[in-house]
Amino acid sequence: MMPPLDADLLRSFVAVVDAGGFTRASERLNLTQSTVSQQIRKLEAAAGRQLLTRDRTGSGAQPTEPGELLLGYARRILALSAEVQEAMRAPEAPRTVRLGVPEDFAGRRLIEILSAFARDAPQIRLDTISGWGADMRRRLEAGEVDLALVKREPGEGQSLAVWPERLLWIAGRTARIEAAPVPLAVFPPGCIYRARIIDALERQGRSWRIAYASQGLMGVQAAVASGLGISLLSADALLPEHRRLTTQDGFDEPRPTELALVAQARRMAPAVRSVADFLTHVVGEVVLRQD
Repeated sequence: MMPPLDADLLRSFVAVVDAGGFTRASERLNLTQSTVSQQIRKLEAAAGRQLLTRDRTGSGAQPTEPGELLLGYARRILALSAEVQEAMRAPEAPRTVRLGVPEDFAGRRLIEILSAFARDAPQIRLDTISGWGADMRRRLEAGEVDLALVKREPGEGQSLAVWPERLLWIAGRTARIEAAPVPLAVFPPGCIYRARIIDALERQGRSWRIAYASQGLMGVQAAVASGLGISLLSADALLPEHRRLTTQDGFDEPRPTELALVAQARRMAPAVRSVADFLTHVVGEVVLRQD
């Protein structure tokens, strides 16, 4: 069997052919002519064929037919070797992790959290998409995101981490609450807050109407502040322009929901695990500050 071909021997062989002889090849390679000649002899011994025809001086050379055949392979081997070396010198390409977050969590707090992670882990790139609970669960099941922060009922399914979320009934500071139908400022269907509001009012036998609907937290906050309707929001969404509604206003203390960190796959890639560990630590601190 033909032994593996040494790259240095192939490099000398290509140099002799390209330079048209041993003397100029040795100058290109910064080697002595005797060293280049010795490497060619080793290559010919390994190939079991004469690869070069030499002139009478011994300094000029042309490839034989087997040498022509080897020449093409030698160029490809050396080019691939150079490509590998370049790839190893280049910085590692960032690993992308797809993260889903609640729509009302995709504001300043999230930007601060993700900016901190980007500084600490430049080898990981986060692609973030926001949406509501039902949409995030669909994206997880479809494999469209690797991780998701989902607002849900307590204990609803498996998770990597959970944090309780305190909810408040909120109205405008000077708003008067209509007895019936109760005007609501809500998020789209699929949001747990919307479902909780409607369920609570219907349990009380109170009629309601959607006075304002918005995809984003700021829209609902503004609608509540202006008196368009009431809403059920997380405690940290309360603004100075809002007031909290209590049992004296006819609204019982709402049960907490939970913010859960959920993974798309049980076996997570190292980059996904790094993001999950980071969120487990940092989101917990954010939730604690809300209390």
